Amino acid sequence: MTAPTSSEPASSEPASSAPRAADRLSGGAIGTGDLVFFVVAAAAPLTVMAGVAPIAIGMAGDAAPLGYLLSGLLLVVFAAGFTAMSRFVRNAGAFYAYIGRGLGRPAGAGAAYVALVAYNAIEVGLLAAFGRFTESGFEDLTGVHVAWWIWGTAGLLAIGVLGYLRVTLSARILGVALVLEVLVLFVFEAGVLAHGGGPRGLDFGTLSPTGLGEPGVGGMFVLSIGAFIGFEATAIYAEEARRPERTVPRATYVAVAFLALFYTFTVWMIINAYGSDRARAVASGDGGADMVFSATERFAGAWAADSMHVLIITSAFAATLAFHNGAARYFYALGREGLLPARLGTVSPKTRAPVAAVLTQSAVALVVVIVTLTCGADPYSVTFLWSSGTGILGVMLLQALAALAVYGFFRRDRRGVPSWRAVAAPLLACAGLAVMIVLVCADLDLLTGASRGVNVALIAPLPVVFVVGAGVALRMRRREPAVYQRLTTVDAERA
Repeated sequence: MTAPTSSEPASSEPASSAPRAADRLSGGAIGTGDLVFFVVAAAAPLTVMAGVAPIAIGMAGDAAPLGYLLSGLLLVVFAAGFTAMSRFVRNAGAFYAYIGRGLGRPAGAGAAYVALVAYNAIEVGLLAAFGRFTESGFEDLTGVHVAWWIWGTAGLLAIGVLGYLRVTLSARILGVALVLEVLVLFVFEAGVLAHGGGPRGLDFGTLSPTGLGEPGVGGMFVLSIGAFIGFEATAIYAEEARRPERTVPRATYVAVAFLALFYTFTVWMIINAYGSDRARAVASGDGGADMVFSATERFAGAWAADSMHVLIITSAFAATLAFHNGAARYFYALGREGLLPARLGTVSPKTRAPVAAVLTQSAVALVVVIVTLTCGADPYSVTFLWSSGTGILGVMLLQALAALAVYGFFRRDRRGVPSWRAVAAPLLACAGLAVMIVLVCADLDLLTGASRGVNVALIAPLPVVFVVGAGVALRMRRREPAVYQRLTTVDAERA
């Protein structure tokens, strides 16, 4: 029994591949706007711009805005092929299903395990960051100190409840949080523009590609490409979307285009607020952590800076909620298809939410909070940054494999898809992502601040779980061929 190829006719998939109706997610519950909110909220624009962009500026200086733009353009190219395949594959496992359909079931199973590790790593890191941001913000506002782990646990409880309820409620909460955090950044940008920029006015020279040859640019791409992590969530929710053949591609393009332009413009405004000759020094110094807040207070007023301090908490919460939902759906997809215990592949009869998967995801996050507290590790510089390194690299690896899978899926039969989307775009995206992965591995220490040994330990789980997943699929092919045939085909849209 051979692994599937793109030439495999849809009719070869077993009729029994669909799950029981009682175990289906809530179909038709999510529209284009909801998908965009999930994606952009997962990217956490305020957290990225206020908490991470100064680090990128400190690494690459004037080249930082262009780094975000180039990263966005690469992902737009990736999205061209990714969304072309979304018409034929609708599965809460997203990357896993795409890779399995295009590169074979063993590769898909390996990717599923990588996705599970990556999404969990990002989610637990964001939860720790939420706890730290809330601890600091609450103390600044009230003078009362409440430990980060208490905030983190309370946030996890709220996220778990929202994960149990209907998915549309999560979308509404993410939408409100997203609008507020984007608005406060617009206020900052308007203030800079109203003052004609910083000491040197508006400097368009920072958008020149000449800066891309400077030292530190490789490390900057770790952060710029990571700023878009989560946009593929449009495909994760395809089973729950209305008219997914239209809503998934539309939401993907809208989200990636918005983030690329918004990030580029905001980073350019941050540099202009200080002047291109000072911005890198400020970002690299003691004032880097408060760089955006200080500029907001100077150009838009103390009220805007205070609002930003509060909204970065809601930004981190929204991102954690979005990744919690995404990770839970990977648990659900893998449980449904036999790669994890079948209990994970069930849903609540009342809300149609994957309750067992949500509880499992919540338990994983709680364990990480307890371990961080027990070890006395810093929730931001250790739990957040270290787990982000693993998570970002894992998702980038999945993106590169998914791009190659798009080519594999359409290789013998383009199914009416133009060649530039079926061949050129996915191969170009795969090559670009491969280069980015090499840069991330080479400069991971710039993100984690850890030793070489720690960075190797952060990267090592990804190839290990990929091999384990592929091995599980091959074992299943020998011992449970009927179950093996279901892998990656559940809820697939027949061509």
